Amino acid sequence: MTSDRLPDDCFALPPGVDWTPVDVALRGLRDRLECVVSVERRPVDQALGCRAAADHHARRANPPTANSAVDGYGFAFDSVRAFPATLPLIQGRSAAGSPLSEAVPAGHAVRILTGAPIPAGVDTVVLQEDVSIEGGTLSLPGSIKCGANTRKAGEDVCVGQVALGASRQITAADIALTTALGIDGLDVYRPLRVGILSTGDELVPAGYLAPDNAEIYDANRPMLLSLARRWSHEAVDLGHVRDDRGALRRCLDEAARSVDVILTTGGASAGDEDHVSSLLREEGTLNHWRIAIKPGRPLALAMWKGAPVFGLPGNPVAAFVCALLFARPSLEVMAGGVWLEPQSFDIPAAFEKRKKVGRQEYLRARVRNGRAEVFPSEGSGRISGLSWAEGLVKLDDGARSIAPGDPVSFIPFGSFGL
Repeated sequence: MTSDRLPDDCFALPPGVDWTPVDVALRGLRDRLECVVSVERRPVDQALGCRAAADHHARRANPPTANSAVDGYGFAFDSVRAFPATLPLIQGRSAAGSPLSEAVPAGHAVRILTGAPIPAGVDTVVLQEDVSIEGGTLSLPGSIKCGANTRKAGEDVCVGQVALGASRQITAADIALTTALGIDGLDVYRPLRVGILSTGDELVPAGYLAPDNAEIYDANRPMLLSLARRWSHEAVDLGHVRDDRGALRRCLDEAARSVDVILTTGGASAGDEDHVSSLLREEGTLNHWRIAIKPGRPLALAMWKGAPVFGLPGNPVAAFVCALLFARPSLEVMAGGVWLEPQSFDIPAAFEKRKKVGRQEYLRARVRNGRAEVFPSEGSGRISGLSWAEGLVKLDDGARSIAPGDPVSFIPFGSFGL
């Protein structure tokens, strides 16, 4: 189903739910979200990163005709009674783009080049390195299988076969495939417009000369804009709004008219100074999901005049992790794709740790010498750990004592589309 708006109760939690396990939160988002963008037609070479809006079928086979896989000589296998053998060569040759028009008589051979159509009367090709030519005669010193070194018509893709499935995000390889199959245009979903907004009196832009150490450079907004672009969405910079309810209201009003989904950082918890949360609660539809996760925890999910709002934690480490886990698969569904599950791998730990029961934890990690190393500090303010890391080690909700060599679940950043 495709619509341009989500229902206002999309993010409502069941009665009595307080702390939400990560898996439950993800399942809730997966079950409630749907595509919110329209369909458009694009030339194949302009569809990179888009999500296919329908199945696309091959207009021709690949290869379109039987052809030679090597440079060599073609002949009919049944015309050779025994090996070694000699065969007279006919005049002419079959080359890619210049096929042989006449049939090859039984008991004869013809010169054929890689990619050339197989002429009538030929079903087997021998490599030129395996034969000798003397006086117009081909000598076959050893045996060969019938059909050797040939490609059948349609052995890769047949006419009418699905070449590109609906919801697939289109890659450069898909562009090569669809072009080879005669498809010159694709029905795709319009790119999802993802608005990124940061709030707070303490934030200043990078390069600004802060008069005192109370001000903080805004790292979240450029980080989230970069993530949205990397995921092939249209990233829209909604700027920075100070703790001014009127200005924040005007910004959200404009964003709801111009983007499909809004990601905010800062001010989305339930404290006295959380102005985003307060405004959404009073004039929008707000649900606080307290996720049992570290780093992170509060995830504000709201609707503002028909636009979904994801209120991510203000801490850059928590915002990054929550964006990977919650925002990425949610945005993918709203963009016309499918819910994306990150791929993890069990590898030995190169660290030790005692974990308490209650929260799912994600440690900044990288792999060295086949083992998972973790960043020395778990502090969610240590932004350098994000740059240091190559992925995350996932620790489930239960208590656990980890010693070096114990298996742990490692999720490379590549599994999050990075």
